[in-house]
Amino acid sequence: MGIVNIDDDLHEQMRRAVKVSCRSINAQAAFWIRLGMLSEMNPTLSFNQIICRELDAAGVSVQPLKAEA
Repeated sequence: MGIVNIDDDLHEQMRRAVKVSCRSINAQAAFWIRLGMLSEMNPTLSFNQIICRELDAAGVSVQPLKAEA
């Protein structure tokens, strides 16, 4: 565990994001850092593909939504 210095504007955006994501500020930062790392290591995958792979690796069964007719 360590301390990460971030820009005040980014910190404010994170404070706003936690209201939507229901995460703590630390959990939101960890989520964004992890996704950023995974995105850099897998540049051909989309955000949704990365999330689906992470959920699958965690044993979460994700059912696609049916498109509206």
